[in-house]
Amino acid sequence: MNIEVRLTDKDEAYIIKNLYPLYLHDLSGHHGTFPNTHGIFEDSNSFTTLTDQYDIQNVWWEKPGCLYPFLILVDGIPAGFDLIATHPHCSNETDYFVNDFFLLQPFRGKGVAENAAIQVFEKFKGKWELFTNPSEKNIAGQKFWRRTISIYTKNNFHESSGATFDGDKLIFRFSNN
Repeated sequence: MNIEVRLTDKDEAYIIKNLYPLYLHDLSGHHGTFPNTHGIFEDSNSFTTLTDQYDIQNVWWEKPGCLYPFLILVDGIPAGFDLIATHPHCSNETDYFVNDFFLLQPFRGKGVAENAAIQVFEKFKGKWELFTNPSEKNIAGQKFWRRTISIYTKNNFHESSGATFDGDKLIFRFSNN
């Protein structure tokens, strides 16, 4: 199995945009959220089509050197994405922030997510931060990040729970300098 993590450009943006509604659907199971009146997983009813949702994601391809939209491929097949943010889209104490990370169901449980996350960590050296949902509904996600970061850092990371710009989260921080 060949796992490739590739930085995308505007020509490939549609692939991540195609996967994004599936990611939001997955998150709805953890957060207990429902689609809006148009069947779109967004907070506002002003999003009436997936095209509306696609348009707000354009920022990922408009700020090279600041926002990094990575596509995860397995044997050339789109399997997920890893969206990495830098300043001003992360805290002052952080160099790199895992904004969104998603892997499609058929690729889970095979080491793909761990491999892809580590490939991205290796692309950038500095202080990293990521949040995940702390609820019982997200035990698998919590275990994934704890295991992956522990292996990657040889157990040299900080884990805490607390308030973030996105509500109460389980917070992971580490440095790979």
